[in-house]
Amino acid sequence: MQRLQTRAQFQAVLAGATVARTPHFALHRCPLDMLVDEAAPLFGARNVWLGAMVPKRWAKRAVTRNAIKRQIYNVSAAPGVSLPIAAHVVRLRSGFDRKEFVSATSEKLKAAVRLELQQLLKRAAEAGARA
Repeated sequence: MQRLQTRAQFQAVLAGATVARTPHFALHRCPLDMLVDEAAPLFGARNVWLGAMVPKRWAKRAVTRNAIKRQIYNVSAAPGVSLPIAAHVVRLRSGFDRKEFVSATSEKLKAAVRLELQQLLKRAAEAGARA
């Protein structure tokens, strides 16, 4: 699995379809063979590409954003998770309640993020099986 790095890569994937959603996350996917000629060189190797977007709007503190990004990459690289060969972006689309999750590095927040990401990837796999 390779990580998205440039703004152009993220924009190309976000222009694709939203495959799955949960209350806090959305998964965008763009098949590599569907890219137009200008965007094709962005993804050199035919591989699974993954990016994480955690905007300041939904996670104010850098430690929270970094902890959520680590969970995104760890859950997607876990055994048993199989993403198709395409470019993917997991985007945080709403914030976690600061009153409920006081610490950014608390086990409670990590567990909630991990559970929701597993649901997101499961829904994406089901959507891919239907298509």
